[in-house]
Amino acid sequence: MPIVALPQALDAPVSALPQVKAPDVKRLAKLDIATVRDLLLTLPFDWETYGAPTEVVGLRDGQQATVVGTVTSISAKQSLRRRIRLTEATIRDDVGAALRLVWFNQPYVAKQLHNGDRIAVAGTVKSARFGAALQMQNPHYERLEDREEVKPTRVGGLMPKYHLVEGLSSRKIARWVESALPLADRVEDIVPDEVRDRHRLIGVADAIRKGHKPETDQDFADARRRMAFAELFELQAAFALIRASIAAEPAAPIAYRQEVIEAFKAGLAFELTRAQRQAIWDAFKDMAQTVPMNRLLNGDVGSGKTAVAAAAAAMAHASGMQSVVMAPTEILARQHLHRFRAYLEDSFPGLTVELLVSGQSAPERRRVRAAAASGHCALVVGTHALIEEEVEFANLGLAVVDEQHRFGTRQRELLRGKGSGRPHFLAMTATPIPRTLALAVYGEMSVSVLDEMPPGRTPVITEVIDPDERVRAYDIVRREVAAGGQAFVICPLIEESETLAVRSATAEAERLQTEVFPEFRLGLVHGRLKEKDEVMQRFVAGEIQVLVATAVVEVGVDVPNASVMMIEGADRFGLAQLHQFRGRVGRGAAQSYCLLLADDPSDGALQRLELVARIHDGFALAREDMDRRGIGELMGPRQHGLTDAAMESLRDPALLDEAREEIQRLVADDSGLDRFPALKAAATRRLEMTSIS
Repeated sequence: MPIVALPQALDAPVSALPQVKAPDVKRLAKLDIATVRDLLLTLPFDWETYGAPTEVVGLRDGQQATVVGTVTSISAKQSLRRRIRLTEATIRDDVGAALRLVWFNQPYVAKQLHNGDRIAVAGTVKSARFGAALQMQNPHYERLEDREEVKPTRVGGLMPKYHLVEGLSSRKIARWVESALPLADRVEDIVPDEVRDRHRLIGVADAIRKGHKPETDQDFADARRRMAFAELFELQAAFALIRASIAAEPAAPIAYRQEVIEAFKAGLAFELTRAQRQAIWDAFKDMAQTVPMNRLLNGDVGSGKTAVAAAAAAMAHASGMQSVVMAPTEILARQHLHRFRAYLEDSFPGLTVELLVSGQSAPERRRVRAAAASGHCALVVGTHALIEEEVEFANLGLAVVDEQHRFGTRQRELLRGKGSGRPHFLAMTATPIPRTLALAVYGEMSVSVLDEMPPGRTPVITEVIDPDERVRAYDIVRREVAAGGQAFVICPLIEESETLAVRSATAEAERLQTEVFPEFRLGLVHGRLKEKDEVMQRFVAGEIQVLVATAVVEVGVDVPNASVMMIEGADRFGLAQLHQFRGRVGRGAAQSYCLLLADDPSDGALQRLELVARIHDGFALAREDMDRRGIGELMGPRQHGLTDAAMESLRDPALLDEAREEIQRLVADDSGLDRFPALKAAATRRLEMTSIS
């Protein structure tokens, strides 16, 4: 039954569309597509132009083309040198010219196509070496049932490129979009007419149609710009609602006292950097106000964010107020406990720092909760255990969240609600974020940037190593561990995958222990391991010499004795992630090393990794990643609720500035956006589904 007959069709689940099966619903959910509305509003990120079918003899290197021919050979095999699964085929067009086809890590193609099949393929032509036939790598393909058919219906011509997960194809999504397009006129436009006119934006229905089925490049550009503006406009509206809500709940001002900062600096074993001093001053000015501080501390790995938070806690204590610090893992919370005690307890008699984590004994947790509720401790550091119902504070003045993107909106609000009034709030992130991007995804917060490193840190020697030279990487690990150091080995997956030829952490840990490093003590940690905190504590204590891990160790863990970071499948991680991994070593006095091994041997993948080897400044690396791969690749657009269209628009901050100015104009007379119900509803939905507050 066509869903267009239903009045609630826009918000109907995608399963209401023709040919959307239960597994497809789960796959689309991974792309944040749950309803027909979501599908319509998720435009392709690009288009591929392959043109009409052409003969092989007319093809040239680098050309995007469509070819129709007959399969004369096809087979699947394993590349031993690169550990990659290959499916190789040859087709001949109607005049007998051959075209070689190669699919990487897609063994199922050999089961779907057979000798004698007439197929259409679309892809980029590459010149093969040594005079062999031209080839296409990972081409789109379509079996043609009619032996005389020369016009494919699903590949070739103009093909949209949608973001995908395993099991989905752009062709599938385009087919579902086609069935939903009649509903485009029902999508509410959240951008008021006068705003659209001022910025020459097309309406939302036109943007949906032109974005999914453009007739010209300009159609697609107009649709993307309009959708990007609408997203940034909606996001800024959400920020405005947050700011209005925060301003409505005043905080107790924390007066600035010069003697407090002097005592704090005197107790440190190092000099604060210029950036740290500025961030501390930013926090002090905010905390002196009755409007609660709502600040993001954006700093590179090792830039000294904890010292800034400790200074704020010292000032809160001087005013008779308590502080709380929430970290995403128990081991990171314990690490913070030691640092805050070192920064504060000797310099401020009577200032006690306590720990509250689920791994403590029940009597110890009761003791800490009693100290917090009675006001007998000035600062409590912990994990999610801090937001349990029985935890209360006598006079909470400052709440700090480390790696704040790891916590949802509700968790942060529960932490803020642990006092009798609204505490001042400081969020910290170790992922360097260019300022324009920070204003877009954390626009409700003031931003302080720690863009310089404390003096004396030795840069980590970073090297891209060809997989064929893995033995050399093992030799470096063996040398460093034998000399008393420790090493990380990072793997992209937990278990073996049928579709991705990458090294899993479990299989790699077993192989390394038995075949490569039998003389060393190895450990394994990943997100599904219940005992991961215990394993990490054993690694910190030196009981484990080589730790095989997934991305679970990306942030926070401080192991001063670790001097080697070896990353398998490094091309599968973003540059920001690789920089975070590198930040796990180089914490001690010894020279440290970061070894990047790529699964993808292409020039593009290796050039991207060379950026990490060459650039050690996290903010500079983030800007490079933005320029080369896009902002969405840097931050993860789904994580922050923005599509790639909106994220990419941030390369030029003009569109963001326009959206912010328009929202400021609207809220000047209507802080609750009550005169714009569609916009307010969209902004409220965004607050519920994203982690921006």
